[in-house]
Amino acid sequence: MKNRLKVLRAERDWSQSDLAERLEVSRQSVNAIETGKYDPSLPLAFTIAELFGLTIEEIFDPKG
Repeated sequence: MKNRLKVLRAERDWSQSDLAERLEVSRQSVNAIETGKYDPSLPLAFTIAELFGLTIEEIFDPKG
C-alpha cells in the first residue's frame, strides 16, 4: 500500500527512530511501512493519522 509516511516524517525532520518512538513500534516497523512491505494494523493506522493530524485516507492509499 502506498503511503506518505516518509514525506510526513521528513517534513518534521524526524528520523525513523523518532517516529518509531512516538508510535511505540520498532524502527524496522516504520521502515517496513514506509517501503510498503508491511501494512499497519488498523489501530496503528489510526495512531499514525492522529499523530500527524490527518485522516488515514490522507496518509495511506489502498490502491497503491
